[in-house]
Amino acid sequence: MGLPDAGHRPWPCPAGAWAVRQVWSSLAFLHWRIPVDAVRQKIPAGLEVDTFDGSAWIGVVPFRMEGVRLRGLPPVPGTDAFPELNVRTYVTAEEKPGVWFFSLDAASAVTATVARVWYGLPYWRARMEMTEEEGRVHYSSIRISKGPPPAVFRARYAPSGVEFRARPGSLEYFLAERYCLYAAARAGGITRADILHAPWELRPARAVVLENTMAQAAGIALPDSPPHALYARTIEAFAWTPAALR
Repeated sequence: MGLPDAGHRPWPCPAGAWAVRQVWSSLAFLHWRIPVDAVRQKIPAGLEVDTFDGSAWIGVVPFRMEGVRLRGLPPVPGTDAFPELNVRTYVTAEEKPGVWFFSLDAASAVTATVARVWYGLPYWRARMEMTEEEGRVHYSSIRISKGPPPAVFRARYAPSGVEFRARPGSLEYFLAERYCLYAAARAGGITRADILHAPWELRPARAVVLENTMAQAAGIALPDSPPHALYARTIEAFAWTPAALR
């Protein structure tokens, strides 16, 4: 399976082989500006809040996950296509900007379990529905895992403008073009997993958020304002095995 060109990444891909391949589709980037201190107290030592225009940003990102595959193995049963929803912010470590996830909810029990164990990510099971009608996505998620705080998300979203690639230095580039994720290691410390995909083909989006307690479940209050909304049709992504920060 060939990798996309990596020339647009801010730093080279790791020397080893990728570990997981997946496809993300019908995705909405919904973001809210919040004070830096509201994020700083929620991330572990070793990470710095990455800011744009003096603010931190919280993203709630609904999409459909497809074709999850571990390197050298056939597609994982039960992961052919299912909704996923993540709550994220942006951080840096060792001069490498990336994503910190407060939660990832998925309709696939297999994916939630494997990703929690392998990547150390806060994956939870949710009862989810995602339908598309005349270009509009109807999305619903209710967390059902026992242990984490309850969380609900219901929204409608659709593309509303011309497709574009984000310009470096723009807010859209800051929010979307991220090529690693950070997670807390079970033995302590922080890990980083590199990611490779082609540059995002984005479109402005119209979004109506009907109910959203996803950030609240992580102890973060979002402003009572419409989100900055972007849409992406599909992208293929490859992730490497996490490695501890130096």
